Amino acid sequence: MVRFFMFFSGKVFSSLPLERLVNVGLRGSALLAKFLLLFLLAYYLEPAGLALYGLLVATIAYSLYGLGFDFYTYSTRELIGHEPDQWARLLRDQGAFFVATYALILPALALIFVFGLLPWSVAPWFFVLLVLEHLAQELNRLLVAMSRQLYASIVHFLRAGLWALVVAVSFWQFPSARSIEFVLAAWVAGVTAACCIGSLVLLKLDRACLSFSIDWGWVRRGVKVAFPFLLATLAVRGLFTVDRYWVEALSGADVLAAYVLFAGVANAVTAFLDAGVFVFLYPRIIKAFKEKDAESFRNGMVSLFRQTLTISFLLSVSAAILIHPVLTFMGKEVYAEHVGLLYMLLVAIFLYALSMVPHYGLYAMSEDRSIIVSHAVSLVVFVVLAALVTGIFPIYGVPLALSGSFVIMLIYKSVAYSKLKKKQIWVRKEQAR
Repeated sequence: MVRFFMFFSGKVFSSLPLERLVNVGLRGSALLAKFLLLFLLAYYLEPAGLALYGLLVATIAYSLYGLGFDFYTYSTRELIGHEPDQWARLLRDQGAFFVATYALILPALALIFVFGLLPWSVAPWFFVLLVLEHLAQELNRLLVAMSRQLYASIVHFLRAGLWALVVAVSFWQFPSARSIEFVLAAWVAGVTAACCIGSLVLLKLDRACLSFSIDWGWVRRGVKVAFPFLLATLAVRGLFTVDRYWVEALSGADVLAAYVLFAGVANAVTAFLDAGVFVFLYPRIIKAFKEKDAESFRNGMVSLFRQTLTISFLLSVSAAILIHPVLTFMGKEVYAEHVGLLYMLLVAIFLYALSMVPHYGLYAMSEDRSIIVSHAVSLVVFVVLAALVTGIFPIYGVPLALSGSFVIMLIYKSVAYSKLKKKQIWVRKEQAR
């Protein structure tokens, strides 16, 4: 086993160029800053405060998908397939579509507070952060698609890292800063800075193409492509939102606080994979498929599998080991008592990470239907399993249900990818050589 992972680790890290290491460093720093913030929130705030923060973060993250309509699933492939002198036009047309979604979705999200899912006291923060987070997220995706990974990493660091580091230091040094309001104000400042930097990069695009009027036909085609993806994304991301509300309903704020803390640790695995692996490899895989370059496509998928397997395994094991001295330092029984939640969540996230390998293969081949069906099926499996298991294990039933749903997702996507790949004539020709 040791030799196996040493082999894969050698393959993974021997091919990382300097620019990529800088990018990973920036994104890794952002991840560490959010880690530090999460643990300091758990250390200095009451469990109810951390629970509220966790619900707010999860609800904003989920609402982002409705606001953006998953339009990037269409626009990213379009951007990669067009010459750079047409990018400004595509971005303008995408922006026009977002104006329409804002007008429709933002008022509807007030129902979150009407039904008491979140208190009205955080409503202003919710809407400001939601808009800024969406803009920063889209800028980050555009920069990645344009192969401006370094700029994308800077935007990500401002959006997710620097402000969290400022809050962490402030919590440590200044007792008066230890409040949810200070955290949210710093978050607003960080995301605003990210939007400004990302926008400056886009202003350098060739704008001659803007003389053409908005192509609403292109927008409608994008909506048709993105809508099924939106349903699929809402299904899979719903797993990472409903779980928190379910835990709160079953076990209360104290257990939810522990769940939020450990879910943050587990989700860091996929956050690092997204920052250090997926963001670099999936544009190359899409390009290789569009160009019918079987060798590059195969090499890209192999690299994706190796890096995902190795990094997710190493990070999961490290998290499971290192959490104990951290909990000892924190000295709060409510978190140490429920550390088993972390182990189960790490298993679930490991399975989810592996499912992203065939996911990106299917996405590159524009096999949207299989992705959509797998996500919908996974949500149904989660709801059914959670309803059954939480009656027996009220605290651990939700992460067990997550693991079961991600097993189904991994199997479904793997089978679909294998079948679709065999149908590609140019892939079969390469394999026959």
